[in-house]
Amino acid sequence: MSLAETAASVSGAFDSIPIIDIGHVSTPEERAALALRVRDACMNVGFFYISNHGIPQETIDNVFSAVKAYFSLPLETKMKKLHHKEVGNFKGYEPLLDSNADPANRGDLHEGFEMGWEELVPKENDKKRANDGAMAGANVWPSEPAGFREACLNYYHAAVGVGKVLFHLFALALDLPETYFDDKTRNSAAAMRVLHYPPQTGPEDDGIVGIGAHSDFECFTILWQEPDIQALQLLNSEKQWVKAPPIPGTLVINIGDQLARWTSECQSGSTVHRAINRSGVRRYSIPLFFGTDYHVQVEPMPSCVSPERPPKYEPVAAGDYVHQRLQEVYYRNISTS
Repeated sequence: MSLAETAASVSGAFDSIPIIDIGHVSTPEERAALALRVRDACMNVGFFYISNHGIPQETIDNVFSAVKAYFSLPLETKMKKLHHKEVGNFKGYEPLLDSNADPANRGDLHEGFEMGWEELVPKENDKKRANDGAMAGANVWPSEPAGFREACLNYYHAAVGVGKVLFHLFALALDLPETYFDDKTRNSAAAMRVLHYPPQTGPEDDGIVGIGAHSDFECFTILWQEPDIQALQLLNSEKQWVKAPPIPGTLVINIGDQLARWTSECQSGSTVHRAINRSGVRRYSIPLFFGTDYHVQVEPMPSCVSPERPPKYEPVAAGDYVHQRLQEVYYRNISTS
């Protein structure tokens, strides 16, 4: 039975998020079984945790420390030559209420810092950035705290390695060759944001949350959450918000719009989610948004369409799609009423 045929049986009425161990898998049979678990999670939830992901705890601890130190700096220091709207390519610093993911809200109560691919040791001719098109542009970095760039890039490259493994699993889950995405992800079109959510103290209906209800833009997201602080919530098909608490030793994976478009939503739609920090303390998270190279055309796969299930979306270049969605989030008029 094809994915297009099985999609009709998916309810999306989940009340929990599965945990999938992606370590210690070596044989083709083990990878196929793992891919089936990924497929089931994608089709029924759109989110899952992964354990045994392989990122060293030291790498996570170092970036966490650097992120906390950076966001503790004065606003003027964080903004100086780093505000993403001055940098012009969505990289750099994002202050509080500078974005609005949900047009029904009045703004997102978080601050962030975004970066893309960069070698830890810079190269004169880094061909990975040659085809970025609408998303072209180099990273910018703060002068303090010391070690911020190195800590962020060490984690970035480790997370990209996890993303490469996941792309193989997604290919198998789609009944495609394991290497199907390899020629579409040569240039590591992955963007990473480090985020700080101050605790919310206003009324719950004031239209301001950590980040409003939205779906992610790229193929999938790899999310590290600070331990012990609940903020992430997922919307199921019954319009109920399901909590996705941090689980020690895991990362959260969720399907994004590019993969949903590629599969014409026969594997999964990209599940709507939000973050609300009412813990009373600051909360930090690090999402890495992994998509295809920006020049790649995102168009429905043959196995996901049929005469009875025609394509739901027109083809679009990956970079153009991401750029358009970012424009909507950061340049949407934010209501003050």
